[in-house]
Amino acid sequence: MNLLRTLAAISSMTMLSRVTGLLREILIARAFGASGMTDAYNIAFRLPNLLRRLFAEGAFSQAFVPILSEYKNKKTLEETRSLADHVGTTLVWATLVVTVIGIIAAPALLLAVGGGLAPESFDAGVWMTRLMFPYISFMAFVALAGGILNTWSQFKIPAFTPVLLNICSILASLFLQQYLEQPIYAMAIAVFVGGVLQVAIQIPALIKIGMLPRLSWNPAIGLCDPGVRRVLKKMGPAVFAVSAAQISLLINTTIASHLAEGSISFLTYADRLMEFPTALLGVALGTILLPSLSKANTSGDREEYSSLLDWGLRLTFLLAMPAAVGLATLAEPLIATLFQNGKFTAAATQASSEPLIAYSAGLLGIILIKILAPAFYAQQDIRTPVRIAVGVLIATQLMNAIFVPYLAVAGLALSISLGACVNASFLYAGLRKRDLYRPKPGWPLFFAKLVIACALMGATAWYSAAHVDWLALQHQPLLRVGALFLVIGVCCVVYFGALLAMGFRPRDFKRMAR
Repeated sequence: MNLLRTLAAISSMTMLSRVTGLLREILIARAFGASGMTDAYNIAFRLPNLLRRLFAEGAFSQAFVPILSEYKNKKTLEETRSLADHVGTTLVWATLVVTVIGIIAAPALLLAVGGGLAPESFDAGVWMTRLMFPYISFMAFVALAGGILNTWSQFKIPAFTPVLLNICSILASLFLQQYLEQPIYAMAIAVFVGGVLQVAIQIPALIKIGMLPRLSWNPAIGLCDPGVRRVLKKMGPAVFAVSAAQISLLINTTIASHLAEGSISFLTYADRLMEFPTALLGVALGTILLPSLSKANTSGDREEYSSLLDWGLRLTFLLAMPAAVGLATLAEPLIATLFQNGKFTAAATQASSEPLIAYSAGLLGIILIKILAPAFYAQQDIRTPVRIAVGVLIATQLMNAIFVPYLAVAGLALSISLGACVNASFLYAGLRKRDLYRPKPGWPLFFAKLVIACALMGATAWYSAAHVDWLALQHQPLLRVGALFLVIGVCCVVYFGALLAMGFRPRDFKRMAR
């Protein structure tokens, strides 16, 4: 399997997901602005979305994929199918129970996270939380299906799936919202419908490879399977290992709800732009590397294991460093061009640019975590990332106490950024200490060339952006879009042109998995 070609395929699907997701946020900004109701929607969606990332996608995937890969490589097909059946039954039933509890306890949950909302926004948030909580159960099945399909090297459907939620949200913001007494409710309805569609698209792909889980009405049947117990045992600590940034984000949401109105939305819009490079590179690489690392670990091939990591880290630095520089230097042009329209004002653009700049400081760390953490999960070692994540979570909140009084919402983003860099540093040190990763020769020269190329690109971006009044072009959207594309295009030419001049070639990053 050509990993670079597979990465390109996954990234293209992820790009489609992120583009439609960005369009969704643009339309929400235009229709609702950065208002109390938008804050209520963001909080209401963040609650089930957090649990989805913790239990369905995050902790579950990290625990399930290495064990499923082991079954696939060492046991019979029937034993592997049985594991998928029993894990699926246990996961779906567990998330159904969580969903019921979430619906009942919605007012208490929203009070804990968004206690600073105005009464009308709070009531709307409770209604939307209850409607969107079943999203957890839908995503549990989607995560199970994605783990199976990725283990079978079927990456495209899992990468495309999020597009369906974005399409539903786009249609709701364009059409459905104008027919509802409370327009923001359309976005919650879109989440529910999108969850159903994401489940539906997995089923034909699973049938095609003969691995559609046969779910049981008996919730206890899976607990009798030793494979399921192994997955659950790994999931416990994995919840903490993958949740540091998410828990910090949830705490930040609570803090932001007590800042100026719209602060949660400012943070959300900045986070949406951060998700582009994070997903295109970090998520895509992590998706590819985890099954390959698990296979190398199962085979005892330490050289292949280290080589895979080295390839992933070089690609990360190659693409994440310029992305971070671009987000920092073009924060206001990006926010203004994408969101400043309708009810989204120039003041909101400036307020959203500040957390985006702060986020860019930690982009490399955020992406590196998604490369380095799977190296531990492939070893079925969850405890090391757990210890690091818990320490970073505490450090992040201490930094909040320092930064927020002076930087407001930007301080929240800066705390997460610095925490991610600390997290990545400890993960790297752990891999080196265990001799699981041995850097190949040439890293100092490689890094020096990247720094030179990024410096040239950053200077180009800063100089070009400074000659355009992005806020004043609100009523000339096509001109603003054209100017932004021109600046980004010039920056790309400068960066990659500098790398080519210094000897970089695309073929140097071609990688075949054994």
